[in-house]
Amino acid sequence: MHSHDDRVPAQTPGEEGSAHPRKTAAAAGSFWFDIQVWARDIIISIAIAVVVIVFLYQPVKVEGTSMMPWLHDQERIFVNKFVYRFEEIRQGDIVVFRFPLDPKKSYIKRVVGLPGDEVELIRGRLFIDGRRVDEPYIREEFQDASTYSATKVPAGHYYVLGDHRNTSNDSRTWGTVPREYIVGKAVFAYWPMDRFGVLE
Repeated sequence: MHSHDDRVPAQTPGEEGSAHPRKTAAAAGSFWFDIQVWARDIIISIAIAVVVIVFLYQPVKVEGTSMMPWLHDQERIFVNKFVYRFEEIRQGDIVVFRFPLDPKKSYIKRVVGLPGDEVELIRGRLFIDGRRVDEPYIREEFQDASTYSATKVPAGHYYVLGDHRNTSNDSRTWGTVPREYIVGKAVFAYWPMDRFGVLE
């Protein structure tokens, strides 16, 4: 008697020891199709990223300490260049703008006075239209104890200050910023990684 395990399935000619040529070609075709789809997706993603950066966001490197502790020297951030087409510039916004005295240079500061506001600093404390403004983003050791007489912000202009008040070169020295000089709003920090996050 023979065990059932001794039986060997019948084979058709040409089947033993070789793969079916049509299956091999199909596998190769599928592989190259996947590569093409992957390459296409990468190219589209890069194109979208370029459009977003060019038309909506601009990478900016912070130079100097005038916005400490909120922004540090050499920190990298993204500036939204499109946001102010849909919303108004608000008190407290951090903006990048062309320096009024030399438009080839760019500065980054915080907006504290809007068009029509009367801005005054008394022993370093900010007053708008005679009312004291709370500024929790300023550290006491960065405060400036100087007094600056009241300034009326002209229409279409903004009064800007650095958060590091005792080192910042800002509207206290050279005046207000015209609306058309404002490039956009600082919205996101991306480098170094321990500073990564939304700027709110």
